[in-house]
Amino acid sequence: MRVLFAANPHKSIFQYMAPMAWALRTAGHEVRFASLPRFADVITQAGLTAVPVGRRQNPARLLELADPALLAKSRAGLPTPWDVAEDPSKATWEYLSNGYGLATGSLREDNFPMIGELVEFARHWKPDLVVWEPFTYAGAIAAEAVGAAHARLLFGIDVFGVAREHFLRVRAQQPEGERSDPLAEWLGGYARKFGGEYTESMAVGHFTIDQFPESLQTRAPGLRYEPVQFIPYGGPATVPSWLWKQPEKPRVALTMGLSATEVYDGYTIDTRDVLDSLADLDIELVATIADSEKAALGPVPGNVRLVPYAPIHHLAPTCSAFIHHGGAATLATVARHAVPHLSLTYHWDQPMLGRLITGQGAGLDMHTSEATGENVRAAVRRLLDEPRFTERAAALRDETLALPTPNQLVARIEELTTRHRDESRG
Repeated sequence: MRVLFAANPHKSIFQYMAPMAWALRTAGHEVRFASLPRFADVITQAGLTAVPVGRRQNPARLLELADPALLAKSRAGLPTPWDVAEDPSKATWEYLSNGYGLATGSLREDNFPMIGELVEFARHWKPDLVVWEPFTYAGAIAAEAVGAAHARLLFGIDVFGVAREHFLRVRAQQPEGERSDPLAEWLGGYARKFGGEYTESMAVGHFTIDQFPESLQTRAPGLRYEPVQFIPYGGPATVPSWLWKQPEKPRVALTMGLSATEVYDGYTIDTRDVLDSLADLDIELVATIADSEKAALGPVPGNVRLVPYAPIHHLAPTCSAFIHHGGAATLATVARHAVPHLSLTYHWDQPMLGRLITGQGAGLDMHTSEATGENVRAAVRRLLDEPRFTERAAALRDETLALPTPNQLVARIEELTTRHRDESRG
């Protein structure tokens, strides 16, 4: 079958999708990956075939969406829809209807550059399945335009699906004539333009590919999820020689994510304070610090190894504890090993993921506003000294590895594609 992936030009989101694309490719299916032209090199670097569609887009717009539920608007005290996944008490009609109005405006602006040419390519290539990430509704529009099955592929907690179910529930309680649905109205306009009508699958897919185990996920009860193992892919990487053997002392890793310096304004913790607080512990601390940030640190303690980057899937198995920002990819990579987590969370679904890790028993979490050197030191000592954290991390590893691999999920995807494609094409 022919499978078309579609994603906005955001490298970290693309990296969640590449392993599934390769699983379908190695199973013998034809795979193409569509995004804006400037993103083609990232796609081809992963060994996938790129389909450049659309025109230039301001990358800062997508990042505003990916910030904590439209950060700029949230800071202004305006409602946003997706944070009801974290706080269901916000799931009122006023809050969600206003939030969807704001979110849909941003989604429309970010998807518009891709839609026309993506539909044109889909009509030419005739995919059986379109796989899209939750910000790229252009994928759903193109799939509906050609009668293809389509699926969302999650890159974290399903705040989108959970918020949508809350919205539909409270919308149904409103009087006739007062049930506006900005997302459905926008998507429905495109459906009619291309010869169809809006269906709720345009908002949530025919099915959802979920890369996180149940203990680390919040799901919408009414949606169909297909769980699969998260397989780490971080782009080109090499294994440094110091990772060729096990450390002589307990190794603790510290990373606050590449996006902190590549996309945002810098780290959300006082890195110097944290490094100093761990200086007297009998550990090897591996801290991935961007070169641009090293100068500000000055001299570091003797037990610290500073590196600009290390492949986490090689680093994590050598660690006794892992300090990170609660980013879904980092957290899910570490979760493949019996390594306790310390999640220093800031925004988006990071706080939710951190609390789920703590609730599962595989680690501890704190917001970055509380991540003083003293607090981080106390948490690290607990992770190293209390065996229950490693025991629960091992249980999380076992839960993760019990999920089907992307290759093992392919047969199920084939089955669902045939069913929904045939239904869509009548």
